[in-house]
Amino acid sequence: MTNRPLPLAHPAGGRANGLRPDLALIADWIAPGSQVLDLGCGDGALLAHLQTAKRCRGYGVEINDEQLLACMRRGVDVIQQDIEAGLGMFHGPSFDVVVLSMAIQMTHQTERVLREMSEVGREGIVSLPNFGHWTHAWSLLRGRMPVSRELPYAWYDTPNLHMSTVRDFEDFLRRLGLTITGRAFLADGRPVNWLPALRSTQAIFRFRRG
Repeated sequence: MTNRPLPLAHPAGGRANGLRPDLALIADWIAPGSQVLDLGCGDGALLAHLQTAKRCRGYGVEINDEQLLACMRRGVDVIQQDIEAGLGMFHGPSFDVVVLSMAIQMTHQTERVLREMSEVGREGIVSLPNFGHWTHAWSLLRGRMPVSRELPYAWYDTPNLHMSTVRDFEDFLRRLGLTITGRAFLADGRPVNWLPALRSTQAIFRFRRG
């Protein structure tokens, strides 16, 4: 498997379409008419945008009651379930794209979640906070756990279980036999091309099996 650098993507829409910058970039990657599964879909903003702008169809998976109601108000089909309970209700490659945005660090069974994403979707897309950002290293050198926009919780009340650097996550995908087909890096919603492992606060990866 080659480690040749992949081209970096640039977010096109940003807040102009009402989406978070990472979701705007993910939306740009998804082809019109795709079947999409959005895990931990929150208020359904991504799926609602894809339905309107790209004629996509699909489902969200969400466990929070308030977020479920927000999805229904947007006209998004949503299933109430913990993603770590498994995706057994879907069979084979049921979706063109499976998305997990800013939630992989909260999973207990991270390997299982990624494997199941690659089994029910032809392509997976994950966005995550980059723990390797230089300000996080500076915080640790000062004896403090990092707190930032992407990691807004104090150490004692954080839902985050597994923090990863860009390179850690790339290595993890490859160890699972998943091929990285695209990646992008953001800081304050803007693309980062130079030293992204140190300068980006968010990373977005697209991958597939084999």
